[in-house]
Amino acid sequence: MGAVQRLPEQERRMNPGRIVVVGGGPAGMMAALFAARGGAEVMLLERNEKLGKKLYITGKGRCNLTNTAPPGEFLQNVMRNPRFLYSALDALDNTKLMALIENAGTPLKIERGGRVFPVSDHASDVTKALMGEMARAGVQIRLRAGAAQLVLSDGRIAGVELDDGSLLGAQAVVVATGGLSYPSTGSTGDGLRFAQGAGHVVHEPLPALVPIETEESWPRGAMGISLRNVRLTAEDRGKKIFSDQGELMLTHFGLSGPLALTLSSLLPEDPAGVRLFVDLKPALDAEALDARLLRDFAQAPRKGLISALDGLAPHSLALIIAELAGLSPAKPIHSVTQAERKALIQVIKGMALTVKGLRGFQEAVITRGGVDVKQISPSTMQSRLIEGLFFAGEVLDVDALTGGFNLQIAFSTGALAGMSAASLQAGR
Repeated sequence: MGAVQRLPEQERRMNPGRIVVVGGGPAGMMAALFAARGGAEVMLLERNEKLGKKLYITGKGRCNLTNTAPPGEFLQNVMRNPRFLYSALDALDNTKLMALIENAGTPLKIERGGRVFPVSDHASDVTKALMGEMARAGVQIRLRAGAAQLVLSDGRIAGVELDDGSLLGAQAVVVATGGLSYPSTGSTGDGLRFAQGAGHVVHEPLPALVPIETEESWPRGAMGISLRNVRLTAEDRGKKIFSDQGELMLTHFGLSGPLALTLSSLLPEDPAGVRLFVDLKPALDAEALDARLLRDFAQAPRKGLISALDGLAPHSLALIIAELAGLSPAKPIHSVTQAERKALIQVIKGMALTVKGLRGFQEAVITRGGVDVKQISPSTMQSRLIEGLFFAGEVLDVDALTGGFNLQIAFSTGALAGMSAASLQAGR
């Protein structure tokens, strides 16, 4: 499926001005809302039993819907094609989005790093707010209605064929089907298939903002431990490509947590062999850490080494530190030499790992890759190849770091696509 076909003339005549939005996620809901506000007849199709299914799991169920960063800083957090977003952010920036959601009855709050959440900490409240606005604007919503393929006629969009074989005529179609991340929410790559069927170039979709698998197995020994205020550094063939401080989680396969997810979007497409270093005490240089060890050692010189290391790291990780330094956890503290202390410091300041690969789409927050934005007008989100065909959200080859940036991109591109589709429908 995915090829295009002709729409029967009867169906074309029945719905000459309708706009069909495919996908009821953040981009699709916003596209439907803004198209309806523009005076168009709008039908929103969602293959799931409810709208906003992916929103329910964002921000650990709390929905980090945007970030308060000013435009320049916002775009610095966009990894691919940030300049493509100028018009979309102008149509609906973070302040306009926050006002829209709050005016719809869902109060918001700002947390660390400019992250914006509903005061209730319930992602469902954001979806409810948008559903209320769509209802007021007159959007028709069809649930459990999957799109099978686009219908084209003479180089322009003519409608959509549904999974059940029925045809919906339309003057404009907005494809907002998401990428491939979290396929359980319905993100199965349909929009990428639609784009290719309509002649668009699609850059290979890859998991992004995803945990990292490592060659070394030592993280398994401390799996589940969340490390705060550590520094993660990455080097690719001797060149530093990332270094930041924050939170990291050790897992049975390697690394997860905010630092690992951010790094995953900065790694090369084939990340195997990239070297990682975890500094457990970034606030202390080697000299200060040595002084700290000497103080700790002096408090219980006859105890085993592990008793001192337990003050520096969780017990299971302290055991690993001793092992990586080539020391027995039971070694009496008073017998630890200066060279052995130096070995401990080297491990604590740089626990080394090697990237094996990234986890799959099941664990990816977003998708990297998608419809080539060179074939999309940035001022309208309309295809440069097919009149009346618009794209919005994660289906596009645009992705950003964590912190609310990706959802804002979805909302903004959706809003612009909806506005533009309504203008096209009205002949403006």
